[in-house]
Amino acid sequence: MKADYDPQVDVLTVVFSDAPVDESDEVKPGVILDYDLAGNIVGMEILDTSISHKDVGCGDEGTASLAIDAVRKLTTSYRAKN
Repeated sequence: MKADYDPQVDVLTVVFSDAPVDESDEVKPGVILDYDLAGNIVGMEILDTSISHKDVGCGDEGTASLAIDAVRKLTTSYRAKN
């Protein structure tokens, strides 16, 4: 797993696998999950990382809440396939 934050565009990128990205889906405002050809989650991006996202229904925790929700989706997806 690799993580990178780009302050110029305020995006946190987490790569779980080196598999090529086949499709991406914005699962919540500001959270994009990347899938490989088999439908496995291989990465995620969190947009506007430094601002609070409570205005989009993610609670007072802001971006941390978005990341936790995305990781929960990743874990659920993995468990369903195994």
